[in-house]
Amino acid sequence: MKIEEIKQKYKNQWLLIKVEKTNKLNQPIDGQLVANSKNRDDIYKKMKSVKGHMYTIYSGKIPQKGFAVAFNDVAKL
Repeated sequence: MKIEEIKQKYKNQWLLIKVEKTNKLNQPIDGQLVANSKNRDDIYKKMKSVKGHMYTIYSGKIPQKGFAVAFNDVAKL
C-alpha cells in the first residue's frame, strides 16, 4: 500500500510501517502497516519486537512555521 494511503487511512496517529519500496532518494513510498496508535510510546514499544526496514511517522497535522511544540515524557513511579 502506498505510504500516503496509509497516512490518509490512519489520520492523527503514530504509524509503524514495514518499508517494501523506496524511491531513488531512499524515501519510503510503499509499505505494510505494522502498528498504529494515538500514543507514540506504543509504537516505540512495538519497534523493539519487529525486524526489517521500518518507517515511523505521525500522520497528523504538522505545526505551522512560528509555532512551538513541547513533548513531555513523565516517568511512571
